[in-house]
Amino acid sequence: MFQILSSLLLAAAGLLASPAIQAESEIRCTVQSVHDGDSMRVQCPGQRGTTPIRMRQIDAPELEQAHGIQARDHLRKLCSRGSIATIRTQGRDQYGRVLGDVHCENKSVNEEMVSSGSAWLYDRYVTDRDLYHLQDQARSAKRGLWGGKSPQAPWRWRYQQRN
Repeated sequence: MFQILSSLLLAAAGLLASPAIQAESEIRCTVQSVHDGDSMRVQCPGQRGTTPIRMRQIDAPELEQAHGIQARDHLRKLCSRGSIATIRTQGRDQYGRVLGDVHCENKSVNEEMVSSGSAWLYDRYVTDRDLYHLQDQARSAKRGLWGGKSPQAPWRWRYQQRN
């Protein structure tokens, strides 16, 4: 019985872990949809179905949060449906989405989202300390979410919604 369960679990894990997307690699995929300001679904060569992507190091406002719709719309401009996204993958998040740094039209989308004031740096996960300079510039210029009265970090907003 244990061997059968082990075999089934290994087979299921093989279906979930795409051979085309490894822990750290670079993939080129077609953007299918943008859900919010820090995630999208892409179609990658050789794969059935779409792959969820979560942009690394940033956290955009939730759709129900102030500036959430604007953040999503800005990401849709940067990575429109049908465009090619180059994703430097960094593993997966707790929801199974591929984490990565995204480039569309030869632009770093992660950087563009921070620079435009469409996303916060997610302090807990920042590895590129230079991104703080972009966030500071956006804050000083009151771009995007920084133009509001008292911008609230998405992780704090989600915490308040749960409690």
